[in-house]
Amino acid sequence: GTSDPYVKFKLNGKTLYKSKVVYKNLNPVWDETVVLPVQTLDQKLWIKVYDRDLTSSDFMGSAFVALTELELNRTTEQVLKLEDPNSLEDDMGVIVLNLSLAVKQGDFKRNVSGLGNQIYSWNVWVSCCQLAFQSSFMRSVRLSDSLREKQLWNGLVTITLLEGKNISGGGLAEIFILLKLGDQRYKSKTLCKSANPQWREQFDFHYFSDRKDMLDIEVWRKDNKKHEELLGMCQVDVTALPTKQTHCLELPLEKHPGSLLMLIAVAPCTGVSISDLCVCPLGDPSERQRISQRYCIKNSFRDIKDIGFLQVKVLKAVDLLAADFAGKSDPFCVLELGNDSLQTHTVYKNLNPEWNKVFTFPIKDIHDVLEVTVFDEDGDKPPDFLGKVAIPLLSIRNGKQSCYTLKNKDLERASKGVIYLELDVLFNPVKASIRTFKPREKRFTEENRKFSKKILSRNVDRVKKITMAIWNTIQFLRSCFLWESTVKSVIAFVVFVVTVWSVELYMVPLALLVLFAYNFSLVKTGKVNNTQDAQASKELMGLDEDEDEDDKESEKKGLIDRIHMVQEIIIAVQSILEEIASFGERIKNTFNWTVPFLSVLACLVLAAATVVLYFIPLRYIVLIWGINKFTKKLRNPYAIDNNELLDFLSRVPSDVQ
Repeated sequence: GTSDPYVKFKLNGKTLYKSKVVYKNLNPVWDETVVLPVQTLDQKLWIKVYDRDLTSSDFMGSAFVALTELELNRTTEQVLKLEDPNSLEDDMGVIVLNLSLAVKQGDFKRNVSGLGNQIYSWNVWVSCCQLAFQSSFMRSVRLSDSLREKQLWNGLVTITLLEGKNISGGGLAEIFILLKLGDQRYKSKTLCKSANPQWREQFDFHYFSDRKDMLDIEVWRKDNKKHEELLGMCQVDVTALPTKQTHCLELPLEKHPGSLLMLIAVAPCTGVSISDLCVCPLGDPSERQRISQRYCIKNSFRDIKDIGFLQVKVLKAVDLLAADFAGKSDPFCVLELGNDSLQTHTVYKNLNPEWNKVFTFPIKDIHDVLEVTVFDEDGDKPPDFLGKVAIPLLSIRNGKQSCYTLKNKDLERASKGVIYLELDVLFNPVKASIRTFKPREKRFTEENRKFSKKILSRNVDRVKKITMAIWNTIQFLRSCFLWESTVKSVIAFVVFVVTVWSVELYMVPLALLVLFAYNFSLVKTGKVNNTQDAQASKELMGLDEDEDEDDKESEKKGLIDRIHMVQEIIIAVQSILEEIASFGERIKNTFNWTVPFLSVLACLVLAAATVVLYFIPLRYIVLIWGINKFTKKLRNPYAIDNNELLDFLSRVPSDVQ
């Protein structure tokens, strides 16, 4: 029920000035004074009001002042009625201005044309209300308290979607759920038609205690023709739920039979902040000591979800891309860690902006990647992309100021400009290891993937590399069996007999540990370079303009239904190939020590498995595993199924990543 209004002053369609944003206010007071240079008085000064959004702005009405009606050297108060011909609202509100017209001192010119008229350069003094002047420089570099409050969440709403009851969509339709809280959206996995579908998925929403957002839950069906239809919906007032409790709710659907069973918990969240450099949290030795103590080893089993703490100093950027016609940009930064997002203020008309802000995030997964994106603010239009960097948390060197080259949206090629950041990460390794074997956090709803010839070709090549490695292994074994090389076959035969005769089950993880140790020695001696595969992937990513044009043409042809069906099949094949290639590359990169933290964790697990298998008979281990699986549902009816091995591998980057 509120808006975040700001004002633009325009002459001849050109924006001469933009006011600050007054957040959450339908009766804003700007208290700003601005001087606008005017060449002639036979024009109108337009005043346009917009509602600011993070990605775009909504028009709220406009008014104009005819400059010929202003009296020289006299201040007049104007109460202007806002109008919007495209709006159904009769009353758009009013804006109050104090205006004064004056001749600009020392700027008298004489026209040399045939008419010989004298042309004066005028100044229009505009005061939005009538209080003190505020420097535009101070306004551009100071992040207002209201902007901070709008970004900072103070709680988490954790929703576990369990199952549906007596939901009948008819036919063989598939069913999925959309969950919305404010501008946050999640989409559940799509299940085949069943009256009682089982989802068992968990979603985390940011909670703002000062907002009265309702949790909207929608049930959708999708038939074989990809037609989607809303079956039913329900709402939950999150603000009415007590905090620090888990509530089991069965929510009946509106205008449709059936209900949804889910768990909802609202918990406070700390560790999110925006501040100036002079008051950064880790800059205070006592505060740093307190945070370090929170994540020390002895607190490993206290608040198991609190993995760590990230501090990001966004200092400055240099030599950014010019996005405006005047050769300047209005840059601001957006920092994203998983689903968490914070934003700096905008520095106007500058290609070398200095933000000097400190952001802190709670870490929910040590394998997350911090993404810092620089945008150019474009008023009422969506912001323009200037560059982006992606930094894995495990690669951060604490307290070291680093210069990062900005890249394009896909992080494939370098863009123009660099950004200076200083990062600190504190985390508990035990909590981080436990979290590694649990499902990754789901991302907010994103756009559907499109067919790309480049990605399909890259995935085919990646799968081909893995297939060739397997094929070469098979050929090696075949050559041993065929005695193509007597020495090689004799050695292989002796190794086979000794292995089969003396092998014990505990030797399997032990052999994998030996492989880890061998690859570690190669990495340390420099005989293996982990960047080689990455370079090969970059080569696969290279694409010229002709191929981009081909992709655009194929998208146009996709308007035909039959080709659209073929494209959907190709997209599915493209995704399957990517999953297969990524799976093989992640296994390889685990043994290659690409991410040392994960390789060390795998070594610890394999060492433990070796000891367990050595001392405990296999039948006991299988018995314990089976009892655990059979009784898991009885011990925790709302448990979410997961595969620890796949969850671990999901944290290992593929070659492309």
